[in-house]
Order: sequence, then C-alpha cells, then structure tokens
Amino acid sequence: MREFTEQELVRREKLKNISNPYPEKYDTNYELEQASHLEDGISNVRVAGRIILMRKMGKMAFLTIGDIKGKIQISIKIDCVGEEKYAFFKENFDLGDFIGVEGEIFTTHTGEKTIRANSFEFLGKALKPLPEKYHGLEDIETIYRHRYMDLITNDNSKKAFLLRSKLIREIRNFLDEEGYIEIETPILNNKASGALAKPFITHHNALDIDLYLRIAPETYLKRAIVGGFTKVFEIARCFRNEGMDQTHLQDFTMMEGYGAYLNYEDNMIFLKKLLQKVIFRVFETLQIQVGDKMVDLSGDWEVVSFRELILRYINIDIDVYNTKESLLNKIKAEKIIIESETPLENLGYGNLVDQLYKKVARPYIVNPTFLIKHPTDLSPLARANDENPNVVDRFQLIINGAEIINAYSELVDPQEQEKRLLKQASLKASGDEEAMPMDYDYIEAMEYGMPPISGWGIGIDRLIQLLTNSENIKDVVLFPLMRPKEEN
Repeated sequence: MREFTEQELVRREKLKNISNPYPEKYDTNYELEQASHLEDGISNVRVAGRIILMRKMGKMAFLTIGDIKGKIQISIKIDCVGEEKYAFFKENFDLGDFIGVEGEIFTTHTGEKTIRANSFEFLGKALKPLPEKYHGLEDIETIYRHRYMDLITNDNSKKAFLLRSKLIREIRNFLDEEGYIEIETPILNNKASGALAKPFITHHNALDIDLYLRIAPETYLKRAIVGGFTKVFEIARCFRNEGMDQTHLQDFTMMEGYGAYLNYEDNMIFLKKLLQKVIFRVFETLQIQVGDKMVDLSGDWEVVSFRELILRYINIDIDVYNTKESLLNKIKAEKIIIESETPLENLGYGNLVDQLYKKVARPYIVNPTFLIKHPTDLSPLARANDENPNVVDRFQLIINGAEIINAYSELVDPQEQEKRLLKQASLKASGDEEAMPMDYDYIEAMEYGMPPISGWGIGIDRLIQLLTNSENIKDVVLFPLMRPKEEN
C-alpha cells in the first residue's frame, strides 16, 4: 500500500471540489513566451501553463505560469473574476497545478509584464508538491532520474535542452542547404557492423533469431549510396555495450553522413565549415568556455598524424612497434597502465594503438585538432592510403580531449573489404569483443559497385556537452538510462 505525505493527502482531497480536474483541452491564442512580449492593452489574450510561483492575498493573487520556453505573471482579482470564482481559486489551486487564463496585458509598477485575468479554468491537479523554488533539485541522481522535475525548477536545464534542439535543427538546415538527404536505417541488425564496438544482443521472438542493436548506421547508409543516393545523412540512436564515464553512454545520438565522389580531405574542409557556421548561428561566437579553458573554434585547425601525436607524449613510435606483440611489450616496458574492458592481450594491433593514444595523448588536446593516418587495423571500413597501405585515409576531430567527429574515405573495393572483415572475424574469434563480424550481405551490396565515398559521424551528445560546458554527458541527455530503484 502506497503512503502519502500530508501535502499529498491535502491535494488529493481538493480533487473532490473540482468537477473536472483533468479537462480535455483549452484553446490558447498565444504561447507564454509570445504573451510576455505583447504591448499593454491587448485584450482577449488566452494562455495556459503550470503555476510555478503563487501569492494568494485577501482579494488579489499573483501567480507566475511557465513552460519550457517562457513564463508570464498573472493577476487574479476578486473584482475581475467574482467572489465565487476567486474563493474557488484560493481553496483549490496549488503550486504545480495547470491553469488556463484569459485577460488583458499590462505592466506592473515594478516593470513586470502581466495578464489581468477576467476568467480562468482549472486544467490539471499536481498531486505531488514541486521542489522548493529557490533551490530546486540539487541531488544529481534525482536530476537524471526525474528530469521533468529538473526542467520545471531549473532554467539552466531548460536552456540546455532548447539549445540542443536548436543546434540539431541548424545542422539539419545546413545539410539541406548543401544538398544532403536525410534517410532512416534499421536499429535491429543481423550483424553488429559499422564500427569497432561491443554490441547489445536482443532476441526477435517472431523470427526466433538473435539480433544486435545498431552500433552505427554506416553500412546501411553506404547501401543507399549503392542505390543511387549521392549525399545522405541520418541522426541515429546507437547502442554500444561498453563502459560509462563522463563522455560516454551506451545509448547515444550520432549523426552520420556520406558523400559520393568525395575524399576525407574534402570532408575536413566541409565539416569545419559546418561546425563553424552552425555554432556561430547558435552562439554568435566561436570562443567557447570549457571548464577553466577557452576553446577557439575559429580559423584553421591543426592536422597531426596518429604517429606524431603519440610521439609528442610518449617515446613510442608505432611505425617501429608495428605488431601487436612488440607494441604490447613496449607499453609494459614503459609501465603505462591502460584500463580496458577487453584484456590488452586479446586486442588486435589497431585497437591496442587506439587504447595507447586514448591514454597518453587524447586527454591533452584542447583546441580543434584533426587526427589523421590511423593504422589500417583500426579502420576496417576505411580506404587504405595510396602511398602507405599501413594507414588509412581517415580523420578524427578532437576538441578538449573528446572525439567529436570520426570520418574517412570509404573502402569501396569489395575484395579488399572481404579480406579485412575476415581478419576482423578472426580477431573476434580470438576474444576481441570490439572487432567486427563477417558481413557477406554488405559485401554483396559492394559487389554491385560503389563510387568513391567519404563519410563522417558526429557524436551529438558529446558535441553539445562541449558547447554547453557540461561536466557530464548525462547533463545534455534528456532521459539518461539509470539503474532502476527497487520497488515493493
């Protein structure tokens, strides 16, 4: 049996006084944000919202109603609504309840835009009291677990999620202007392909087969290129059954795009233009505060090779230590401690290089940096460099120690792709859980012919975390996954 606080019991008792505490609808003619900018004297203004502040007095009440985008003050006077209606208001309305109001705009002597109500309607009873206004939610787990309460009481959270929507909208607008077409690809896949990652496994009851949640939309977007699309993108929810930290979640939003007849260098130029234009449209500056550092997104961005970057921070030359065994021995000799879900001995050479880079170099990159010339073993879907087949035509954009973009010239040779996926499948069989499986369905699509392609992926959550100076990636995900509470 559920137990209620005294306040909750009082609110439930008030329901008996309200003939219809949860009405079907209420016709408005202005959003709250619009109404707060109207000229004085405009009448018949109809708005609705949640009561977030309220002062009830003898013959007059002031309340503030709000929603995600705005708020406005309401004045309810006994002379305007009548004694019976005013008494009903005083007895039955609480903070958190919803109200619909019709009235005239005026400005108080303190300069606050207000609606003088001549009528109002009850639109919904909150059976639980809101958090105290001036402190709101302070416990971080409660904020993540009950985001709706955080949004009601925290203006900064409202701004962050409105900014997220605006940023995604501006990216879409930019890509549309550049001729990209948005498509959708499946979340349930027969193969966990498109990236080096440990997948989530689920079961399809009707077909009685195990499936994988999408780790990336890559191979299906490329299938679309085979079918005749030349510029495609998708904003994709992706799932990787890996560790959690301040910049990683197992379910996250990624935008991937592919352009036919382009190479990775074209996309370095294109994506710098995308980010600089979109960020300036949203923030009106390219100087972004991140913690105690100022990140400069303007001008040209540094380009550095994987080998050069690692050598900046540790005396390990991956051109010399170019096998798994020699690199692993060198890491141990240098006493570098690398934490990995998969034992280092089980990783392939490419993944071992990647773990080394993430440990010794990536955390120290602040301003935008294009990282190029990745080992081929680390990039099974990327095109090998014409001059040095041991590296691929790929780049990552690193800002403030986080990977924001991953992009490359795509491998379009089906025979070479088959060789690389067979090698990946062998690594997977040897215990590398992040290695890719063999995918003959994708190989078959490639065998019908692919043009030159360059593709890219942007971590939307991580980009917004960076731009909003948020400490944890969960701060910019509306409803992050949490361990369930035990219930009786």
